[in-house]
Amino acid sequence: MPNSEGFGRELAAAARDMQDEGSSSEAMERAVEIATRILSGCDAAGVCVVYRGDRVDTHATSHEALREIDALQHRLKEGPCLEALRQKDIVKSDDLATDERWPKWGPEVAALGFSSIVSYRLFSTEETLGALNLYGKGTAAFTSDDVHDGVALAAHVAVALAGAHEVENLEKALGSRTVIGQATGILMERLDLSSDRAFGVLSKISQDKNLKLRDLAEQLVATRGNRKAPVLERPRPQKAPAPRPPS
Repeated sequence: MPNSEGFGRELAAAARDMQDEGSSSEAMERAVEIATRILSGCDAAGVCVVYRGDRVDTHATSHEALREIDALQHRLKEGPCLEALRQKDIVKSDDLATDERWPKWGPEVAALGFSSIVSYRLFSTEETLGALNLYGKGTAAFTSDDVHDGVALAAHVAVALAGAHEVENLEKALGSRTVIGQATGILMERLDLSSDRAFGVLSKISQDKNLKLRDLAEQLVATRGNRKAPVLERPRPQKAPAPRPPS
């Protein structure tokens, strides 16, 4: 698997390629190809839109079996996309054949050759859900780094999907992801932290200051030129109390 720096360069190049595509459809097709190339656990990827009580449209796929897999979710009324529609941004399974959440859908997908999945909600409205689905042939195919890196790719796919669907508040949601990513990068550089640690610090500061994560991130980005901004300071060690003079 590429290291985080290498992945960042590949994703940046991929994002430029996607922006150069002539249509939203072409950009999404490019995105699913990118997923299988730069995410080590990913053997197939697809973008779909689920319409509640109506149908599932597969907008892009790197493997034709995924069209059948998407249709199965709708027919059997279970699967990670429907789970995401209800409540979750990211749904993951390490063994679809035995996952109790989807007793019908999971074994059928495993029989088609895929044992693992990570599904990212790209947007949701009252009636529809857009999702990026990544599949692995082996069990536990996706590491925590794969899942984390997939979030960045999902943000770019959401932009492409927005070209085909008008989604209320999508621009605002993507703006939140972007500014939080920028703030995380500032903390990584200023405090010499990994991306996970930097995001953890950002979250803790948000809780301690009782600020929404997006609002805190905007403050960080706005003061990025000020290295003495209080929120960027390392915690100062407590001074030991001066020894008392002998009585």
